Amino acid sequence: MTRLQLPGFPWDSLAEHTARAKAHPDGIVDLSVGTPVDPVPEAVRDALASVSDIPGYPTTHGTAELREAAVEALSRRHGVTGVDPDAVLPTIGSKELVAWLPMLLGAGAGDVVVIPELAYPTYEVGALIAGATPRRADSLTALGPETPAMVWLNSPSNPTGRVLGVDHLRKVVDWARERGVTVVSDECYLALGWDADPVSILHPDVCGGSHEGLLAVHSLSKSANLAGYRAGFVTGDPALVADLLAVRKHAGMIVPRPVQEAMRVALADDALLDRQRELYLSRRELLREAFTGAGFRIDHSEAGLYLWATRDEPTDDTVAWLAERGILVAPGTFYGPGGGSHVRVALTATDERVATAAKRLSE
Repeated sequence: MTRLQLPGFPWDSLAEHTARAKAHPDGIVDLSVGTPVDPVPEAVRDALASVSDIPGYPTTHGTAELREAAVEALSRRHGVTGVDPDAVLPTIGSKELVAWLPMLLGAGAGDVVVIPELAYPTYEVGALIAGATPRRADSLTALGPETPAMVWLNSPSNPTGRVLGVDHLRKVVDWARERGVTVVSDECYLALGWDADPVSILHPDVCGGSHEGLLAVHSLSKSANLAGYRAGFVTGDPALVADLLAVRKHAGMIVPRPVQEAMRVALADDALLDRQRELYLSRRELLREAFTGAGFRIDHSEAGLYLWATRDEPTDDTVAWLAERGILVAPGTFYGPGGGSHVRVALTATDERVATAAKRLSE
């Protein structure tokens, strides 16, 4: 049996910089990981508790009410129409789906899985778990005559915050359909547009009203602070979702029933999303001003939870410079070779810690 060879977990390599940042007299400001710090909304916690006494197994497909709430939220918030509630499948967060999706869709040895040139590491790991070959490419011309098994898109991007426009998305969809290639769009940050309005791959302007060959991945970790609940869903092509459902039933990949109810409430309440957006926006403005004032340039970053910052020097030098000031960020190289001169700055710190980082950068 061949042992699976995966890259090391990138954040483990930050130990030295983390220790240096923690040694700051006023403590560390950790902007290296996009984990929520704000409270879970009370209505969501109440929903979780309301079904905590149900002893039976939940359904893998999720409750009909949850699936309907997802359909309505996609329509109301993002203009996505034509989604069949049966084509919604709750997932245990979005990361597990990203990691297992190539395998669940049948990719394997000899297949190519296209991932963004700068991408969250799990895209590459998912291809490797399936035994497929990951290929970094942001343009179709870079693929030449190659016909991959699937193509990952991520808009807004983690780490860069880049937003892909309607024309770009439509071109990818048309190209993939001509070749019978599945396109999967990671849209976990779709609700967090700042300087641009992100568009779903399932929007009729992109897909022409047909979801054939397309999947969109969504998460409530950032928009509703449910990272600890592991709450996400995938939707799109009914045939592809049906295939995923069949496999996940066998594999026991089931979202707990209380989490399903929490998701339903979060998806139905736009006011919760609006309040969280305001928090991230205020932190973004403060950090952006502080970093640019300290000599950084912010590239892309028009949406999402991160600033893609550079001083036009090797990323390790920037990480070390910030760690000396008690600020921890993620090196751009975590996301691909093209990130060698950038760092990713997360907006997910408390108002107090964000203000502290801004003050340190001004000194």
